[in-house]
Amino acid sequence: MRRIVFATGNEGKMKEIREILSDLEAEIVSMKEAGISTEIVEDGTTFEENAAIKAKAIAALCGDIVLADDSGLEIDYLNKEPGIYSARYLGEDTPYEVKNSVILERLSGVPKEQRSARFVCAIAAALPNQEVMITTATIEGYIGTKCAGKNGFGYDPIFYVDEFGCSTAELTEEQKNEISHRGKALRAMRKKLAECGF
Repeated sequence: MRRIVFATGNEGKMKEIREILSDLEAEIVSMKEAGISTEIVEDGTTFEENAAIKAKAIAALCGDIVLADDSGLEIDYLNKEPGIYSARYLGEDTPYEVKNSVILERLSGVPKEQRSARFVCAIAAALPNQEVMITTATIEGYIGTKCAGKNGFGYDPIFYVDEFGCSTAELTEEQKNEISHRGKALRAMRKKLAECGF
C-alpha cells in the first residue's frame, strides 16, 4: 500500500486528516510514525510558502508523497494577526488558553461586526517527481467574547461560525470536518492527487 507522510506531530490534526482522507488507497502516517525527526525553518511569508517548505524538506528525507499544511487564524481588527505566526504567537510554548485569553482581552468591547476572522489552511503535496501542488481554503467566522467548547484544539474555542451559532470547539468532528479550512483544503488536495493517479 502506498504511504503518505503528513508533516506534523499534532495528534489532533492527524485525527482530522485521517478521517478526511480515509477513502484514499494509502496509509497515512505522521512524521513521528515515519521515524522522521528534523527541525524545519518556516521562513516563508505566506501560508502557501511555509506549507511547501515543510513538504519539500520532509520529502527530501523519504521516498513517499509528503503532505504538509500551514494554517492559522487571521483577525481583521488586529491587522490579520496572528496570521502565519499563529502557532508561535506570544512565544513558541505559550499554551492556547493564554493565547485565547490575550486575544479576547485585545478585542474587549469591540462590536461583533468588527470581530470578523477566518481560519486559513494551505496544503502542499511534494510528489516523488519533485513536483509540488498546493491548495488553500478558508472558513469565515468571528471571534466570540468567551471560550466555549472542548472538541477542538488551538483557537477553536474562540472562533465562532454563524452557520451553527457556536464556536468550532462546540461542533462535532463530522460538522467541523465538513466546514473547516483544513477539511476543504484536504478535499481539494485529495481531488488533485486522484487526478494525478494517486
